[in-house]
Amino acid sequence: MAITGKNLIAGQWTGETQEGFVAFNAVLNQPMTDKFADASEQEVETAITQAHQAFITYSQLTANERANFLDTIGEQIIALGDELIATASAETGLPVARITGERGRTVGQLGLFANLLRSGEYQGIIEHANPTREPLPKPDTRLGYLPVGVVAVFGASNFPLAFSTAGGDTASALAAGCPVVMKAHTAHPATAELVAQAILKAIELCDLDNGVFSLIQGENYAISSQIVTHPLVKAVGFTGSERVGMILQQQINQRAEPIPFYGELGSVNPQFVMANKLAADASEIAQGLVASLMMGQGQFCTSPGIWVVVDDENYATFEQSAIEAIQTQPAGVMLTPGIRECYQSTVSHWQNLTGVKMLAVGQQGDAHLCTAALFSTDIANFIENPALQEEVFGSCALIVKCTDFAQMQQFVTLLRGNLTASIHAVDADIEQARAIAQPLAHKVGRLIYNQMPTGVEVCASMNHGGPFPASTNVRSTSVGSEAIKRFQRPICYQNMPKALLPSLLQD
Repeated sequence: MAITGKNLIAGQWTGETQEGFVAFNAVLNQPMTDKFADASEQEVETAITQAHQAFITYSQLTANERANFLDTIGEQIIALGDELIATASAETGLPVARITGERGRTVGQLGLFANLLRSGEYQGIIEHANPTREPLPKPDTRLGYLPVGVVAVFGASNFPLAFSTAGGDTASALAAGCPVVMKAHTAHPATAELVAQAILKAIELCDLDNGVFSLIQGENYAISSQIVTHPLVKAVGFTGSERVGMILQQQINQRAEPIPFYGELGSVNPQFVMANKLAADASEIAQGLVASLMMGQGQFCTSPGIWVVVDDENYATFEQSAIEAIQTQPAGVMLTPGIRECYQSTVSHWQNLTGVKMLAVGQQGDAHLCTAALFSTDIANFIENPALQEEVFGSCALIVKCTDFAQMQQFVTLLRGNLTASIHAVDADIEQARAIAQPLAHKVGRLIYNQMPTGVEVCASMNHGGPFPASTNVRSTSVGSEAIKRFQRPICYQNMPKALLPSLLQD
């Protein structure tokens, strides 16, 4: 399919590309030829107002109709074929196998919500009247859920499909009955346009209002500000850096009407290796941590950035195994030049921190490639250097050495909020693991035992969120069937006749 470089505004491809920005080929480390238009203020206005108009009809669709729309989007994404895979791989530097798997996850998320809608998963609660109850009769009450309105979604740099144009935020918002205005990430604009073409085709096949989905392109920061402050936008889904996320949060806080901002901002995903586990599997656990760190060149929100270990007689084996594993890792492509520069700057800064030791680096490559890095420090220096608690987006990890288990417990109290944490242990560690798990649960959204944090299962029991700065709303998840609740609000119908009740709340 031809790339227009334009914005999809309520069914129309608009915008001037002459003065726009170009995509970047991460693999070849050079700009691409396609230009993309910076959306104008009027285009953003039109997208949001048309989405608001579409809300009137789209929010009244039956669950089956919304399910059919989600399934049709998935079918049209698959119909894009190899062009989508090749385009996303070129723009991000991610391998074809990774992109292919991510496409499957994207379509699977759409199918998950479609199946749940058809099964009546979100139908609500019915409690019948009890006119004989004493001292007062009970009225008929029925709890249902309404879509909140227009949802703005910001695409992620590191997941061009699963957390972008038709990713989890878009899928859950559309499932809830909310039109979506998508701000594409500038790291993969052509990929975003291809998926938007698939969504537009699904809108046409399902005979829906074109305003139900718009795609906004652009490098101009004013675009994002206009979106999140627009009075017709009722919720925002965001995946990105803490710095940008907090700017958007501050702008939202200045609105006359408060709205929820569901931001996923950053996580170091600490890994706790218990003493008996270290004694039994020092080399194996070190190699496993390195393998997890290197997934996607460390550009996963769940990448294991901090490893907490007691410095006992088994520690030397663990450290040496980790060093050897890091040294064999080839240099890799980063998603964008900006991400590469930020990673290299942080690694250089850490090299100059007092009390922080560089243990190993990966293999060198061309100038545009990044090498893995492994550092170590102790708790005192960890406390002294707040920067060590910040996420390093890339294949860099820090070993925090503890003198004993009590210090490991102390480390838990120092942590900020995280998406995940893992406890690596054997049966003989269970009591200490319990002592760590209880306070650690209050620091994370997902607590893992004897598994690496990379990889997020899309299912009903998954929680992908956590205390700040992992996310801006600790009570929500961006993955799994519960993600739809971010874009719904509860409503109670009391003593309503059947004719005025939503179909899912009728007897």
